[in-house]
Amino acid sequence: MLKTRSNHTIAELMSLLQQGDEAAFTELYDRYWQKLYVIAFNRLQDKTAAEDAVHDVFAGLWANREQVQIENPEHYLAVAVKYTVLNRIKKQIREREKLAGLASQASSVQHSADNTLDYKLVLERVWQEAGKLPERCRLIFYYSREAGLPVKEIARRLHLSPKTVENQLGRALRQLKTAARSLLQSLF
Repeated sequence: MLKTRSNHTIAELMSLLQQGDEAAFTELYDRYWQKLYVIAFNRLQDKTAAEDAVHDVFAGLWANREQVQIENPEHYLAVAVKYTVLNRIKKQIREREKLAGLASQASSVQHSADNTLDYKLVLERVWQEAGKLPERCRLIFYYSREAGLPVKEIARRLHLSPKTVENQLGRALRQLKTAARSLLQSLF
């Protein structure tokens, strides 16, 4: 049996730990904390995080002292530190991904707001240009876009041929596309 600095074997220390002996816990802590710290620090590269990981492992050992059946505490604690470190790394990754997602959403919302403003500006400009169309052309465009009437219905209401309505709509759309294109070029 391996003897510790307190002249207790590992088996005796573990038995005393299960009984709630704080001196046995302190002996285990003193014996292994530095090795565990090195393991945690090598993976985390952060002194405070490594100390916290080791602390968590020892706190878990104390909290579960009555249930644990450990034959090789050095190995058990080393594995516990490795899992604690891995869980911390996974948590950090999830937090980073969550922050990145939030940043992406914020950017998307800003982009969406910018696009909405640009769209409103372009739409406003289109309607300004539509106001500059000749009266009959403007009326046909209004019936088509705002009222959503089909060509035949517009022709019937204005006592025009469907072909004339189509020609006037084409003229209006060409003029408005030109105005919108110049506006978009100035925006971007």
